[in-house]
Amino acid sequence: MAGMYDLHVTDRAGKDVALSDYRGKVLLIVNTATGCGFTPQYEALEKLYEECKEKGFEILDFPCNQFGGQAPGSADEIHQFCTLKYNASFPQFKKVEVNGEGADPLFSYLKEQQGFKGFDGSDKKTVAFMNEFVAKQHPDYQATSDIKWNFTKFLVDRQGNVVARFEPTHDMSDVRLQVLSLLG
Repeated sequence: MAGMYDLHVTDRAGKDVALSDYRGKVLLIVNTATGCGFTPQYEALEKLYEECKEKGFEILDFPCNQFGGQAPGSADEIHQFCTLKYNASFPQFKKVEVNGEGADPLFSYLKEQQGFKGFDGSDKKTVAFMNEFVAKQHPDYQATSDIKWNFTKFLVDRQGNVVARFEPTHDMSDVRLQVLSLLG
């Protein structure tokens, strides 16, 4: 089976990028959307990026329009929104699908490595809402590794191992702690 570093992705300008270019770095790979209730997470993501990028950390941002059509617009429009509203400076890639037959191979790989373990987080109201909301659309949602919504995050260590999956309800403070633990 191919590893993550054997995969290629497309940046927002349409250029092929080998994930092996990120070998030796800690990665947080995120499917994002500009019109989602979780979109303000861009602020915490940028803060984490600024804090850790000099230590060998990268956030790879993949806009996805599969969940409620919440990432409309071109790559340039999405990028402009993210930079103007949240000062996002981490790499942003071409809009992708993360589930189904058209799923980007990177996200198929990430889901194989870290399946869905449930929504969690300290905001119990949001956790309950997401469980109910997703269950209405997909009653068997807990039985699949599919990504359930925007801002699902995968943490990859310096050796290319997918070590954690964070659902959009997961506390960003804990994501930060886990990133810092991998950076040493």
